[in-house]
Amino acid sequence: MKKIMVVCGNGLGSSFIMEMNVKKALTEMGKAAEVDHTDLASAKTIQADIFLGAADIVGQLDDGTRTIVTLENMMSIPEITSKLASHL
Repeated sequence: MKKIMVVCGNGLGSSFIMEMNVKKALTEMGKAAEVDHTDLASAKTIQADIFLGAADIVGQLDDGTRTIVTLENMMSIPEITSKLASHL
């Protein structure tokens, strides 16, 4: 099962909301994945198949080996669905 890590600058409020929206998007797509959330500093040491978050934050994790998915609107389930679809 794929692991999706939702990342925000501080780690709790906005990433928890994004985590819930990712879970809704996965349900709509009929896909299953392990979804969790964390702050940027912790994310640098965590293993996951997909890192998802706002471009200015999650882009800092791009080391050439990680799969990075950037969101313009973290509340948009259609955007989350379309951007995750090619990775699942």
